[in-house]
Amino acid sequence: MSIDWNTLLLDQLEWHWTNHLRPRLDGLGDEEYLWEPVDGCWSVRPRGGSGAPVTAGSGGYVIEFAFPEPDPAPVTTIAWRLGHLIVGVLGMRAAAHFGGPAVDYQGFAYAGTAERALRQLDEAYAAWRDGVRGLGADGLARPCGPAEGPYAEEPLAALVLHINREVLHHGAEILLLRDLYRNRRTMR
Repeated sequence: MSIDWNTLLLDQLEWHWTNHLRPRLDGLGDEEYLWEPVDGCWSVRPRGGSGAPVTAGSGGYVIEFAFPEPDPAPVTTIAWRLGHLIVGVLGMRAAAHFGGPAVDYQGFAYAGTAERALRQLDEAYAAWRDGVRGLGADGLARPCGPAEGPYAEEPLAALVLHINREVLHHGAEILLLRDLYRNRRTMR
């Protein structure tokens, strides 16, 4: 029996995206996008409005972080988590492996609104998905290359699995924050 690993890997991500994650992001508003459930959150903030050790971004908004990351790391907002998915998980990898536009944390114009962030997410997801779709068995077997640092010699299939895990993981965190936001008045 022949197994089409490319289709299986892509179907895993597409099923989650189409049936779970993306539909539940519909209706995300700006207040919820930037909501801070606890004090000290990392978020996406207007340039000049951050107290974080490090900020990155090329536009009017920046994403907050620290290097090295503190332990425990601060809770992050929906805006921060979307920024991470858009840039670090999907965008940089689509650029490195599929010829997408160059993306990095410093040069990215982070969204100050939920609507813009969701457009950015859809674009980054489409670039990654379309790239994976075109890999085939040979593409999945090729080494990741220097863009993946110590994982350069790993097969691209390992990176596809990792990106699937990242989207599932961070997507679930975002949806939990949406649930908490929706029920914040009943929490006491």
